[in-house]
Amino acid sequence: MSSAPSITVTRLDMQRLEQLLDSLDEYTPAAEALEAELSRALVVGHEEVPAGVVTMNSRVHCRDDASGKDYHLTLVYPKDVGAGEGRVSVLAPVGSALLGLSVGQQIDWPGPGGKPLKLVLLAVEYQPEAAGDFQL
Repeated sequence: MSSAPSITVTRLDMQRLEQLLDSLDEYTPAAEALEAELSRALVVGHEEVPAGVVTMNSRVHCRDDASGKDYHLTLVYPKDVGAGEGRVSVLAPVGSALLGLSVGQQIDWPGPGGKPLKLVLLAVEYQPEAAGDFQL
């Protein structure tokens, strides 16, 4: 696996995600992956996060370089997954891989069934912080 790109997480997302991890009955590999991502993140205030960074509840356009398939995904908390199409939990492998990425960055990540994904972030189509939606 190539070295992971640097990631940025807002203080509020960090607090909420740490609470989420603390609330889990058992630690799954996905929870361990998320915890590892959080441990290496640069933490900034919500007013300091660049618009091209994936935060919680962001809608993104990314491509799997291995398959060439494009995805439009919204990164959500596990409780919000069923609320709409294209929603991916931060506890899913692709969700924790996307968290904190900046446009243009790529990350190698184990996908479903262990098949490696080579995700390239093409655009952040909506970011709550950039839109002033801090209550999300």
